[in-house]
Amino acid sequence: MAQLDGTLRKNIKSGLAVGIVLKEDQSSGYITTGTVRDILTKSPKHPHGIKVRLIGGDVGRVKEIY
Repeated sequence: MAQLDGTLRKNIKSGLAVGIVLKEDQSSGYITTGTVRDILTKSPKHPHGIKVRLIGGDVGRVKEIY
């Protein structure tokens, strides 16, 4: 199965398990995993990943979709 692209809004759905990079982790690239609660990016595509809020409240850009 091909890896879904985290830069396309159409690939992100509420309830999806994802890996995001938080703002404070951008320099290290540390991935935080969780489940999407809200999609915050309005545009259909973003080069650094679609910004989401996880159920736990963390906000970051999607780097991996599980």
